[in-house]
Amino acid sequence: MAKRQRRTYTDDFKSQMVKLYENGKPKSEIIAEYDLTPTAFNTWIKRSATTGSFKEKDNRTEEENELIRLRKENQKLKMENDILKQAALILGRK
Repeated sequence: MAKRQRRTYTDDFKSQMVKLYENGKPKSEIIAEYDLTPTAFNTWIKRSATTGSFKEKDNRTEEENELIRLRKENQKLKMENDILKQAALILGRK
């Protein structure tokens, strides 16, 4: 089975699909008619119900946001540490 090419959808399209589902149209029909993946469609329904936004960043928990921030900070500190080690090696040669 060939791997499916990643597609992107507008927020308006996602909203229309969720509204179809909320108005009683079965998931299986929507998925088949619009050639959607069940995972993507279920994600749209969940995000629409929780925050009303389809953007991933709007649907993160505080813990997820903190983890992302800490990972970025950790990477920055590692880079700064590597720079200082290189500078110490260079200055130590002189």
